[in-house]
Amino acid sequence: MKKSRRSTFFIVAVLILAFTYLSLFGISTYFGDVKKVYVKGVNDIRWGIDIQGGVEAVFTPDVDADSLSAEQMADNMESAEQIIKFRLTNQNITDYEVYSDVANNQIIVRFPWQTDEEDFDPAAAVEELGEMAVLTFYEGTDNTGTVIFEGSEGVESASADYNTEYGYFVSLNLTSYGESQFADATTRLAGNGSISIYMDDERISTATVENAITDGNAIITGSDFTAESVQDLADKINAGSLPFSLSTDSSKLNIVSPTLGRQSLNVMLIAGLIAYGCILLMMLFLYRLPGFVACLSITCQIAAIFACISGFFPGISSFTLTIPGIAGIILSIGMGVDANVIVSERIREEIRNDKTIDGAIKLGFKRGFTAILDGNVTVLIVSVILMGAFGPPTSIWSKIVSVFMFMFDSSITGSIYSFGYTLLIGAICNLVIGVVLTRLMTKSLSQMNFLRKPWLFGGARNGK
Repeated sequence: MKKSRRSTFFIVAVLILAFTYLSLFGISTYFGDVKKVYVKGVNDIRWGIDIQGGVEAVFTPDVDADSLSAEQMADNMESAEQIIKFRLTNQNITDYEVYSDVANNQIIVRFPWQTDEEDFDPAAAVEELGEMAVLTFYEGTDNTGTVIFEGSEGVESASADYNTEYGYFVSLNLTSYGESQFADATTRLAGNGSISIYMDDERISTATVENAITDGNAIITGSDFTAESVQDLADKINAGSLPFSLSTDSSKLNIVSPTLGRQSLNVMLIAGLIAYGCILLMMLFLYRLPGFVACLSITCQIAAIFACISGFFPGISSFTLTIPGIAGIILSIGMGVDANVIVSERIREEIRNDKTIDGAIKLGFKRGFTAILDGNVTVLIVSVILMGAFGPPTSIWSKIVSVFMFMFDSSITGSIYSFGYTLLIGAICNLVIGVVLTRLMTKSLSQMNFLRKPWLFGGARNGK
């Protein structure tokens, strides 16, 4: 049993070093000039406008403004804005600014360059955003089933509604073609089938067909629907069913200069490496063996934060990193160091109170955990609120705390969201890595006879 426990440290240490290497450098190959990325690393991180700069474009809906009322034009502008936000979010671009200028029938958009951008051609950068969003109704639960119709040909309008029978629901008003297609599909699927709605390649709703709908009026209900969620779904359906595309005026395309710049980023990187080295030396000098374990733990935390930003993990999308996001990383690292200091101090206190090494380690982690948990839970709550208030409008947290958005300037949305995201990831990593892995490695090392010396855990050198 002891032999198995002694090997734990080496297994965990090797995994940490391998994970750190992969999260920093990734795995990729080149076929001529084409780069194939298998595992994303730091070089695949998309930097925010404040670091790398970006593009400013003016989008105009391709409609005859004179033929529409002011209310209709405002609805079209809102739907067009939803298209742009939806596509930006789907491309994992979280640092963006979108403004509607209804008076001039324009939508102003700013977003950062891609990571590997070399030509810096603003026209090419905005080309995809200007295309029409395609809304498609499918039979079944995914987009491999039979197409019922596309939004612009089948849906006339969608609206958020409420009544005592269904609660919150989305009401669909179909075109004559949509009415015919929907009647055929719902007659076949009634009682044992589903219909899914996709915007481009993203599913936005799946509903069970309870009965045939033949009058051109359908509703989408859900037990978890809220006023915000049904309004969001209705906006997406209206956006995807627009019979127009978005055009850009090439004369109004501008390159946005970064407020920081890549050279300053390199300076920050060097300063960060120096600070990281000083922290490791301090931990080793003050806490000896627990300090050595803390060095590995902190290294793993840094690697995990960058992995969550770059898209290293399959279930976590890549993320746009801004200057406030870097500040969140620095703060998270400081919290990780603090957690290790708390535990190391507790172990040293127990050693100096004549506890055995095993007893000191057990009590050190037990008594230090409460302080670590309290601090990180507080940060988790704050970061979730920040991500909700300043995050993409499609996120669940954004819907919950959107009521507070009126107090803030939307131009800082992406930056604050980046700060909240890195804080959230840092706090989670601190609880998982800084507590669980640190305890495993410390206990494993304490089972090695040549390391069972009280002074290595903070006691006096002549201690027993």
